[in-house]
Amino acid sequence: MRAEDILPEHMNQDHFNGVAVRKGTVGAFLANARTWIDPAASSSDRLTAERDIIEALPALRALGLFNILDVRNEALRTFVASN
Repeated sequence: MRAEDILPEHMNQDHFNGVAVRKGTVGAFLANARTWIDPAASSSDRLTAERDIIEALPALRALGLFNILDVRNEALRTFVASN
């Protein structure tokens, strides 16, 4: 399966398990996760990443991301599980 089989080029979002998921949600989560775990990230950047991660969690769970992949960073794994 290819990305366009999930969301064709002309679509920016679709519903998965009853939750609207925008194209780019998984990529944004990965970028935010890198910022969140980066000890050199500013507190402001880390707080923004944290807020964006929390906002994305329903969509990521609807996609089943965490049923397939484990978060390797222990602090981030605990944060994701608690939100």
